[in-house]
Formats: sequence, C-alpha cells, structure tokens
Amino acid sequence: MTKSAAEAIDRRAFITGRVINSDKVVAPPEGEIASILVQARPEHLGEVEATIAGLEFCEIHARDPMGKLVVVIDAPRAGAIGSTLNVIALLPHVYSASLVFHAIDTGET
Repeated sequence: MTKSAAEAIDRRAFITGRVINSDKVVAPPEGEIASILVQARPEHLGEVEATIAGLEFCEIHARDPMGKLVVVIDAPRAGAIGSTLNVIALLPHVYSASLVFHAIDTGET
C-alpha cells in the first residue's frame, strides 16, 4: 500500500523545520545571469564604471553620460549574483543598483 503525498509528509517534522525527506534535495543551479541598472553620480561615472568592470563576472553593456550603466553579470555558480549586486550597490557614488532581469541555468536540456 502506498501513501499519498499528504500522508508522506510528517506534519510535526515540517512545523519544527526538520528535514522531511533528504532524497528531495534540489541541486543548485549551474549558472546565473542577470542584468542590473546602476544609477551613479554623473561626475564619477568613469570611476564607478571602471570599478564594476573590474569585478568578477561583470560586463558593462551600456553607458549613459547622465549616470546610468547597464551591467550584465554572468556567473557560473549560484549565489554570485546577489553578492555582486550588493557590492555594486554599496560602491561609493552609486545611488542605486536595480535587478532588471535574472535567469538560472539548471544544466538540463
């Protein structure tokens, strides 16, 4: 006799945060890509652009002299996008760094 999906879940384990079934652990993605719009002080745009271009996985794809940059982050591992976005947002002379697009490559065809 097989259990239904609802019967297979141990409610007490679920509520207390214990692992219900370790066989259902999802593997992390194999890569991520994101597009970020960065708004910086126009008089310091070159400095901000050079700093971002020096960051791992980052490329500048567009530049507006009024202080805007379009940055693409293409990272081979999960989690790199979030940490890189935080680094960019905290750079001197950066007003904001907004995530515009994000995709994950699971490696499945």
